[in-house]
Amino acid sequence: MNGLMILIPVALALGLAGLAVFFWTLRHGQYDDLDGAAVRILIDDDTPLGGDDAG
Repeated sequence: MNGLMILIPVALALGLAGLAVFFWTLRHGQYDDLDGAAVRILIDDDTPLGGDDAG
């Protein structure tokens, strides 16, 4: 019974922390472009990263 007196507040605190992180990510725009990453992986970009042909 003493274990429940500790575990219930810990579970509530973890739930509130998860909810706070969710609202933080929602406020910072993590869910604004859900389809963009799925489409960007299909785009074939053949340009070199350095942009310099030294070879």
